[in-house]
Amino acid sequence: MPGGAIGGPAFGPGPAGQAQAVRGAGAAMPVPPPHRLSVAPMMDWTDRHCRAFHRTLSRRAQLWTEMVTAPAVIHGDRERLLGFEAAEHPVVLQLGGSDPAQLAQAAAIGADFGYDEINLNCGCPSDRVQSGCFGAVLMERPELVAECVAAMIAAQPRPVTVKCRIGVDDQVPEEVLPAFLETVSAAGVRHFVIHARKAWLQGLSPKENREIPPLNHALVVQMKRDFPQLEICLNGGLTARDQVPGLLDQGLDGAMFGRAAYHDPAAVLLGADSTLWGQADPVDSAEGAAEAMRPYIARHLERGGRLHQITRHMLGLFTGRPGARAWRRLLSEAGGRPGSGLADYDAALAAVVSRAA
Repeated sequence: MPGGAIGGPAFGPGPAGQAQAVRGAGAAMPVPPPHRLSVAPMMDWTDRHCRAFHRTLSRRAQLWTEMVTAPAVIHGDRERLLGFEAAEHPVVLQLGGSDPAQLAQAAAIGADFGYDEINLNCGCPSDRVQSGCFGAVLMERPELVAECVAAMIAAQPRPVTVKCRIGVDDQVPEEVLPAFLETVSAAGVRHFVIHARKAWLQGLSPKENREIPPLNHALVVQMKRDFPQLEICLNGGLTARDQVPGLLDQGLDGAMFGRAAYHDPAAVLLGADSTLWGQADPVDSAEGAAEAMRPYIARHLERGGRLHQITRHMLGLFTGRPGARAWRRLLSEAGGRPGSGLADYDAALAAVVSRAA
């Protein structure tokens, strides 16, 4: 179950992750919802340590788990798969599956763990996912998706959302995507995250599916115009936080960043709270984020964890800065040594600070 904070207050949006009201000198002012900027679910990357790190850069951005299959949630080690700390809020659990009963049970378990939203993956193009009849292949079966999300909604109190592509294989996105949104939203989903590329289920690897199919941001914007009652966020091809205001100006409800947030997290998350939510930023520099992680790392090491389990997610913190190469090298070398600890971490940070002086 969620545990203690890693430093600083959590967002505290309430169970459904809605915008809070912030009281100042005058009337209460609503805080925009966390999905204004979110970090995408990424297998082997967005685990609890990655999310703890990202939370030092932004208290407001919406963070997501790696995708977890419904059977794994039901039958696996739930604390290992689902456990997270309270400071990670607002955080979304992404589920993979296509069996309504299993997804309903897994969604209920996720809600009990305290996740703010439960998402159904309809966008992953990998062969492993296709063989289980979930992920992007579900774009071909919108009626089944509707059945799945209806069961998930009925089973628990958290909002259920869908992450999808604009289409797959030879589908015509301009025809398929609006039909998909109409069918699935009729089952109760009000929030969609749309990766603005088609997925080719045969012939392209997952990496190629993130790069080769052309982006169609305009189609996602058009879907918001056609379905103004829905919350629609755009994913795909975004590289820096300064792109978000322009997307909001076009009517979209938010932007989701994937690998850019992992490889250059400061470019995406640093300063996001003040820019997009009008709230104080938890830190004002990448060095501040590195310092803020020390108590979390210390606790992890005291519990028998390894330094590399956390710092592997932090290698891109100083991307484009003097000392970035030394930071990556020293942390990578420390990660391969038994017994590495805070002294190694501090040495890597000192190398960055000395280069910046």
